[in-house]
Amino acid sequence: MKTLNLISLVLVIIGGLNWLSVGLFEYDVVSELFGGQAEIGSKIVYIVVGVAALYAISLLPKAAKD
Repeated sequence: MKTLNLISLVLVIIGGLNWLSVGLFEYDVVSELFGGQAEIGSKIVYIVVGVAALYAISLLPKAAKD
């Protein structure tokens, strides 16, 4: 389970950094890498990061205990 937690954390960090670049520089790294927001590669990355964020919600009670 630790591996899944680590993967989820890394994906959420990547997503957060992408949003930081969008907010500061109006530059979407994922969109740039995959040729646009509507491209299937971008959509897959957005979905995987979103699922990782949903999974990370389940980690909150564990983090609160520590």
